[in-house]
Formats: sequence, structure tokens, C-alpha cells
Amino acid sequence: MSSEFGKILKVSVFGQSHGQAIGVNIDGLPAGEAVDLEELQRFLDRRRPGKSPLSTARSEGDVPEFLSGLEDGKTCGAPLCAIIRNSDQHSGDYSELADKPRPGHADYTAWVKWKGHADMRGGGHFSGRLTAPLCIAGGIAKQILARRGIHVGAHLYSVGNYLDEPLPDRPTPELFASVAAKPFPVLNDKNGELMQKLIQRAKQELDSVGGVIQCAAIGLPAGLGDPMFDGVENRLAAALFGIPAVKGVEFGEGFNAAFLHGSQNNDPLVVKDGKIMTETNHAGGILGGITTGMPILLRAAFKPTPSIGKPQKTVSLSTMENTELQIHGRHDPCIAHRAVPVVEAVTACVLLDLLLEGNHGTF
Repeated sequence: MSSEFGKILKVSVFGQSHGQAIGVNIDGLPAGEAVDLEELQRFLDRRRPGKSPLSTARSEGDVPEFLSGLEDGKTCGAPLCAIIRNSDQHSGDYSELADKPRPGHADYTAWVKWKGHADMRGGGHFSGRLTAPLCIAGGIAKQILARRGIHVGAHLYSVGNYLDEPLPDRPTPELFASVAAKPFPVLNDKNGELMQKLIQRAKQELDSVGGVIQCAAIGLPAGLGDPMFDGVENRLAAALFGIPAVKGVEFGEGFNAAFLHGSQNNDPLVVKDGKIMTETNHAGGILGGITTGMPILLRAAFKPTPSIGKPQKTVSLSTMENTELQIHGRHDPCIAHRAVPVVEAVTACVLLDLLLEGNHGTF
């Protein structure tokens, strides 16, 4: 099973949603890097379940236990391994699903691939629960990057048809921090109120909604990455698609660029304060798979939560007959607002990996 990404910085997640614990192994971290555990916990708390009626009622502390790789608060060069113990599983809610795969979920494909042996309680290894250890890796990567003037931040760009303001072409660390401090991660709180009402309506109707997260990285040097099949976009997209429920990734103008003229989409080059930069950033900070020195801008689209309370058509795996399923238990009516730090985490890990690989004088 491929649950690892990265070349120099290798991040591997393990565990199942209703197992004893979930965790991450991080190999390739530079030694001597301080890890602020309080700051890391604040980052993990941003995606932690059970904090509001907009998310699942599953209540987990999500406090990491470090088994290796940290000595006296600093990385020691050995692989860093951390776990988060599961404490609030309701596995009985999933007994019916062993025979009736949930539409839109990986229940059926896992049953086919592993011949019925997969642990699919709570989604098993496919669950969004596995994004918690991803945030351990990403939270540490963010701290290492920030000490080098590189910052990663994100916000909830849309839920359904309700949009937040887009990030500016040149966002600041202060803007990232202000969004991260909010209980609902948007730039414009009035837009956020509309999104929250839509999520509440979907929950009342036993349904769910999807959303889009916009993420940016600032402070990266120009010249990072490679052309063709190993570019910055390639590496980021491959990792971002590993986040459960991500169905689309785009950079800069993304699909909107297909509706523009070249004169609109091109970013004019200028010299400012002795540096070459662009007046606009339609490219999202990447050209030919290589960073331009402008902020990286990307968006990740999240599908609606597959586990909904409405009756749905499915099949019985034991009888090979059509049947109906009504899912019970605790599920998010929208995944996207809790996934904002997850997108930041994966982005930070990939960028740190690229910097370590390129050795751009940063380490």
C-alpha cells in the first residue's frame, strides 16, 4: 500500500480510523530543528473533530505521542515517529456496512482489492482521520519553513455556491495567522456565515456539501523544481490528491485560464527593488514546473461527505442483490472547513522536501 510521499523528506502515515492509534513516520528531517509542541498542538486543534455542530460529534484530543526522532525538543536525525491514540470510536455504527458498501466511499473498491479483509470501520485507512498524523508532519514542516522566511497559509474559498474573497496576489504571514485564529477559516466573516448556514441546512436534511480550499506559500526562492514530470505542480498535486475527498487541484488561474486571452493570462515581468518579479500572478508562482519567486497559489476541491443520512441505493455483497442503505453514526456534513490545515500541512511537507532536495542554500 502506498501511504508515503516525498523524496528526501519521506512522510508515511499508518493506522485505521477505529484502530488503537494512527500515526506518522517522518524520515529525512534535518537534525537540530526545534519543534514547538504547543504551537504544533494549536495547529492540530484546527482540524480536530468534535469542536462545533458543523463537524462530526466524534471527540478526540489528537495529542501526539513521540516515539522517536525528538531529543530535548529538537530533531535528532533519526526518523521521527509519532502516534495519536483513538479514544472515541463507535464501531457498532459500521456493522451493516461490512455487507452494504456506502455509495461514494471506498468500501466497495477496498472490498474488491483486499477480498473482504479490509478494516472499513469508520473508513479504515481511507478515513479522514488519517489527516491528523499528516498534520503532525505538516505542522513540523511549517515551523522549519517559517524560520527560513517561508510561510504557508490557507482559507476556505467556497462551500457550495458561496464564495469567500480570494487571497491577494501577495499574502502576508499576518493574514495567514488571522485566518488560522478564527473558528471558521475564511477571510470575510460575512461570507463565512453564509457558508455555515448552508452546512447546517445540509446537516438538517441528512445530506452534505463540498467545498474548495485556497492555499498559498510565500517566501520561496525562484528556480525550485524541474520541468515536465517532476515539477512543483506535479509534486504538490500528487500529494494533495492523497488527502481523502480531494477531487481536483489547480494552480493560479487553473481552469479559469482556459477562458482567458494570452494578453489577460500572462504575468508581465518587472524589476522592483532590484529583483525580477511579475505584476500579476495568474501563473500561481510556477512556470514550467519551476518556481518564479512569486507566491504559490493553489486550490483543492473537496467532494461532499459520502456518509449521509438519506436512504441510498447500494448492493448486498453477500447476496449479490440490490438493496438500500441508511447510514447512522457521526459524520461531517462538510469536510472542507476542517481540511484547511490539512492542505497547509501537505503543501508544507512537499515544499520542505523540494528545498532539501534542491539544497538552495536554505539548509
